[in-house]
Amino acid sequence: QEVEALVSHWNLYINLGGFFVGLFSVTLFGPWSDSVGRRPALILPAVGMALQAAIYLLVMYLQLHVAYFLLGRILSGLMGDYNLILASCFAYVADTSDRRSRTFRVAILEACLGIAGMVASIGGGQWRKAQGYINPFWLVFATSLAAALYAAFCLQESVKEPKPAKLLTLSHYKAVYRLYTAPERLSSRRKLALYSLAFFLLVTVHFGTKDLFVLYELGSPLCWAADLIGYGSAASYLAYLSSLGGLRLLQLCLEDTWVAEIGLISNVSGLVVIAFATTTPLMFTGYGILFLSMAATPVIRSKLSKLVSETEQGALFASVACVEGLCSLVATGVFNSLYPASLHFMRGFPFLFGAIILLIPAAIIGWIEIWDSDHDYTHFPDASVSSTDS
Repeated sequence: QEVEALVSHWNLYINLGGFFVGLFSVTLFGPWSDSVGRRPALILPAVGMALQAAIYLLVMYLQLHVAYFLLGRILSGLMGDYNLILASCFAYVADTSDRRSRTFRVAILEACLGIAGMVASIGGGQWRKAQGYINPFWLVFATSLAAALYAAFCLQESVKEPKPAKLLTLSHYKAVYRLYTAPERLSSRRKLALYSLAFFLLVTVHFGTKDLFVLYELGSPLCWAADLIGYGSAASYLAYLSSLGGLRLLQLCLEDTWVAEIGLISNVSGLVVIAFATTTPLMFTGYGILFLSMAATPVIRSKLSKLVSETEQGALFASVACVEGLCSLVATGVFNSLYPASLHFMRGFPFLFGAIILLIPAAIIGWIEIWDSDHDYTHFPDASVSSTDS
């Protein structure tokens, strides 16, 4: 129990340290990349993650104090960490895609995240059992370094006219602030805030429920063994691929907004079934219903991207990355606290709670669509509507 308590505390310190340091670095590097280009904003976090992995290896080889893990996390956070890679990649996709194809391009990138998570969880777990913790971290170090070298020497710059810009200046933070406060773009500002709220709730539920699946499957009445838990994990990750295919098919006959609504219906329905699942077939039925559950997030990212100009994509996705980091912290705190508190009356209550929360982003997305259909853009100018689009 003492070891578990220490692990929990140090995990909290490491996550909080990385989040707060990354909060300032991502909102600094993201807008900076709108001027100097995306490649520097991809190289820096990759180098930072390689440095973090190197420090972790030193800690394990030399058996240093666990506080050095926090040092590695903070150094990685100073260089943008994982959130800056996400922000830069999504900004790169926005730079290199037109408005019509952007949603699908973003969905491809999100599917890559799902595939990577599946490979890492399955391969990494087996590797750790066979050879311990150290060797897998050599792969982390090598892949991070390879990503940095690829961004430096192979990747083409997506910003059309990169120009030098100062890094350490408050103007980058002001660029993020102006996205949500510019008075000349009242309609865009409202939509940015509403879509950001919808994104926050959706991703929080996704992170929170994903953390509980294994605990739920281990307990009574399911009592799954390791093999079934592995199949369940694979089924949850396959939702990324099935959502990508479903989104592509639905786009042939529906607007992106209604694709997102169908994705949310899939998510809500699947979570409700899982909340009441008492048998293995019913649990896998819930996983099956979740097959379109990841279709809403790429639509929201695409909608957000279209609300700002080409020179603000880095600032936008930096703010989205910060929201996503906050989602992880909130999800861990809320759902991990809710699960033990609800065991005495309903083990699946956190999933039912998540399904109810998802009704809010569904209402927000639907309301914005109705608002757009009832109002002329000539009265509410939008940064995303150019003369060419008109």
